Amino acid sequence: MSKTQQRELPAFDWDRADNKGFGSGYSDDERNRMLELYDNTLSEVKEKEVVMGTVVGITDREVLLNIGFKSDGLVPASEFRDLPDLKMGDEVEVYVENQEDPNGQLVLSRKKAKVITAWQKIQKALDEDLVIDGFVKRRTKGGLIVDIYSVEAFLPGSQIDVKPIRDFDIFVGKKMEVKVVKINYANDNVVVSHKVLIEKDLEAQRAQILNNLEKGQVLEGVIKNMTNFGVFIDLGGVDGLLHITDISWGRISHPSEVLHLDQKVNVVVLDFDEDKKRISLGMKQLQAHPWDALSDDIQVGSKVKGKIVNVADYGAFLELMPGVEGLIHVSEMSWSQHLRNPQEFLKVGDEVEAQVLTLDRNDRKMSLGIKQLTEDPWTRPELRTKYAIGTKHKGLVRNLTNFGLFLELEEGIDGLVHVSDLSWTKKVKHPSDFIKVGEELEVVVLELDVDNRRLALGHKQLEENPWDTFESVFAVGTIHRCTILSKNDKMATLELPYGIEGFSSLKNLGKEDGTFAEVGENLDFKVTEFSKEEKRIMLSHTKTWQEKNEPVKEQKPKAPKAQSTSTSNQSDRGATLGDLDALAALKEQMEGRN
Repeated sequence: MSKTQQRELPAFDWDRADNKGFGSGYSDDERNRMLELYDNTLSEVKEKEVVMGTVVGITDREVLLNIGFKSDGLVPASEFRDLPDLKMGDEVEVYVENQEDPNGQLVLSRKKAKVITAWQKIQKALDEDLVIDGFVKRRTKGGLIVDIYSVEAFLPGSQIDVKPIRDFDIFVGKKMEVKVVKINYANDNVVVSHKVLIEKDLEAQRAQILNNLEKGQVLEGVIKNMTNFGVFIDLGGVDGLLHITDISWGRISHPSEVLHLDQKVNVVVLDFDEDKKRISLGMKQLQAHPWDALSDDIQVGSKVKGKIVNVADYGAFLELMPGVEGLIHVSEMSWSQHLRNPQEFLKVGDEVEAQVLTLDRNDRKMSLGIKQLTEDPWTRPELRTKYAIGTKHKGLVRNLTNFGLFLELEEGIDGLVHVSDLSWTKKVKHPSDFIKVGEELEVVVLELDVDNRRLALGHKQLEENPWDTFESVFAVGTIHRCTILSKNDKMATLELPYGIEGFSSLKNLGKEDGTFAEVGENLDFKVTEFSKEEKRIMLSHTKTWQEKNEPVKEQKPKAPKAQSTSTSNQSDRGATLGDLDALAALKEQMEGRN
């Protein structure tokens, strides 16, 4: 009851009091007036609301609070652990759970009041974009747990800072300013961010950096991210890319070989795209080019040593010193003409000695050779004797072409075996039908041209030309057993004795029963044509049975001269063994008459 209200009450008249009870001497009007004044001293309290209460009593177990209601409320002392200096007269917020429990007691809760008030403050912070203080309690998967107004909020790792954070533990147990970015009441989930505060501070700094940015400008930055193709450097709110080729004059396979995360480095601005806000940086450009320090003693013909740093399809790069490289072309690795893949000869990391073939200091280019350190086999004086025409050798098949194969007799000495010089008897269409790469072949030298580095070889020349013998064996008119190997639109290929091939037109495959011979059949064939020069034998199966079925005509004796002519003509068109017997009998008959 306030002092003003106390002054408004009438003075108590003790003479009017009697023994019937205290206050029984008041009239109804006076009693109603006093009740009205008493009710005005009480606050209107509703359940499920947060109100302010004054501490009017403190014990070890409870705190007594006056909220202006007709009775005071008790709150467990455990709910005031965050207020160790709590004293009489302090005001705190409490939640009215029940105005009157079954015992007639007012039920209050400071814990619920704190929760409700906290969510109200959190919602206000989100609505008004306020910065609030938080306390990092612990680390969790993907981020941190931050206490704001006694409510646990989630701070994602990506929202801690503008640069990637690799160690979250350094923030645990520390205060941090945050902003509320999302509230999910269904799950009592709050998401906060510290990154947005940093970004806002960096905007002005970023704008200032971009406005003053120029090509050639040297800046200090911190490496914030590292990839296979380069590193991203924080220039103070603006990121720039330092490509791997601009890190060092020497060749490196990954930036981590020379740099590490969070390292401070000086870089130069190489290029700047204002529209896309892309900044290209360089670090090696702050140092003198190694070619400028290349010794004057290195000239064409000099021998140099280095390490292979890269192997490509066309050659390998030899690093003489970081930033100074020379190309060893695949053709300069070996005197052999069949080295096609440099990886068969060199690999990254090899220590190699080479000879300088060309040198251009202005364009910073150098070509090197390895084979020049050994003698050119084509210049050896004994070469003409060793590979003289007619000499026999063995070599490895290195390459096959449509027209022949290349045989390596020794390193750097290759020869060509033409497809026509592989076999006397078989018509080889492609060398792969005769031999495979990597196999050994014996040959004889057919031609040697040292000046043009050419060597013609032959394999069939190791044997005598069998066609001289075949001319008598496969004479026109003779009959042989043959197998049909294949057929096309015009011709059939036959396999004759001694492994040679012959040919027959399709019409000459006709059999006596009216059908035609097919591939795989083994039949008698008569030789109709023999060409030693073209190595061709034409045959016919049809003639083997047609001529047998023709009627034998009676032959009248003729003059010796005519007889000689007839014999000659028969020889021209091809005689059989039967024809020769008839001629012998005719000859004996004429000799008997004489």
